[in-house]
Amino acid sequence: MIQYVIRRLLISIPVLLGISVVAFFMVRLVPGDTVTAMLGNSYTPDQAEALRSKYGLDEPLIQQYFLWLGNVLQGDFGYSQFTNTPVLDAILARLPITIELAVLSVLIAIIIAIPLGTIAALRRNSKFDYGASMFGLLGISVPNFWLGTLMILFLSLYAGWFPSGGFVGLSESIIGNLRSMLLPAIALGTAVGAVAMRMTRSSMLEVTNQEYIKMARAKGVSNERLIWRHALKNALIPVVTVIGIQAGYLLGGSVVIEQIFGLPGVGQLALQAITNRDYALLQGTILFIASAFVIVNLIVDVIYGFLNPQIRY
Repeated sequence: MIQYVIRRLLISIPVLLGISVVAFFMVRLVPGDTVTAMLGNSYTPDQAEALRSKYGLDEPLIQQYFLWLGNVLQGDFGYSQFTNTPVLDAILARLPITIELAVLSVLIAIIIAIPLGTIAALRRNSKFDYGASMFGLLGISVPNFWLGTLMILFLSLYAGWFPSGGFVGLSESIIGNLRSMLLPAIALGTAVGAVAMRMTRSSMLEVTNQEYIKMARAKGVSNERLIWRHALKNALIPVVTVIGIQAGYLLGGSVVIEQIFGLPGVGQLALQAITNRDYALLQGTILFIASAFVIVNLIVDVIYGFLNPQIRY
């Protein structure tokens, strides 16, 4: 198993290098100029030239990239060109909020997906199955920002059960933190849960039709033990892959939800960096989000290896 993890880590290195290239050069394609945005109405050619020299923006792009990459490998992501604060500090201050949102969203998705998908497969063509399929279709079709807006309208403004926005840290109040994070987590987790539920259902239907399941039934193994201890474990292999990929997307795809609910996470930080044409901050947030995606997929591969030992070899 250790060799399998090491192989996956080695594969991740060129992926991260490729991501760094894309992050650096794609940021330069964003319309506008960071120096012009920084100076605003006080723009003069001399001031612009001085700022470009200060941040190394007057160097060739290739040279800028290798200088930035060398600094990143030493843990130096540079300084924000607008706040003049270290990029790494800004990201680390907001990263726990985005991670908490992603984790809660995945937990909600799992709570929705596995029971509904399993029961729907066991009760195929029943009313429950049709209802679960309808939920899956709605969950995939409804945009999360629209669902989040509806929840703010009905559950926050009308009912008053949850705050309409803002963030309460865990250190301040656990209950307050959950109240501030639950609605955005549901808005993000519903679509993931719908996708995973449909995958769970189809995977369970496939597994329960396998010959070894039929043989176990013929030998008198109880249906409950057969389903929950044998069939579900094999059926979860593709489900884990789907949830892992979706979890990676949650880390980068929470920009709109963080903006709607006023959560000061990495997504909102990236949006601010785009608005301000802040190259260093935007490069750092993109690299962090992409790295988190790679790490999540590595974790999924390890879990996949435990569920199916054949792939370790």
